[in-house]
Amino acid sequence: MRSKGVLHVDTEVLVPFFDIDTMHVVWHGHYVKYLEVARCALLDHIGHNYTRMQEAGYAWPVIDLQLRYVRGATFGQRLNVRANLVEWENRLKISYLITDLATGERLTRACTVQVAVEIASREMQLASPQCFIEAVESVLP
Repeated sequence: MRSKGVLHVDTEVLVPFFDIDTMHVVWHGHYVKYLEVARCALLDHIGHNYTRMQEAGYAWPVIDLQLRYVRGATFGQRLNVRANLVEWENRLKISYLITDLATGERLTRACTVQVAVEIASREMQLASPQCFIEAVESVLP
């Protein structure tokens, strides 16, 4: 979960009222939604988002998800969700850091792993499609 990655995108998330639980903190399952928002922003930055993935004939299911909660977020809190691209040639691995936008205090660390699955055959690919690799490499520093 601590891989820095080669490319990152920061996304601001404002915690809505309907995401908090009876303990007045964000219910643990909603953090997955915040990761998805940041992951979509990263894929948009790469120029190969879920729409483009589908057009290329591939689905990219999440096959692994890890979360480490440090401190609960609260209603109205502004969060920064940083998505770091860690791996892309054989699988898509992204590490995340959720912090308080105002203070920088670390709230949550996470990591997701996705693999390409050819839509037509439903077969998992052992390497990422070349079109995805090229999209990533075109935006690397």
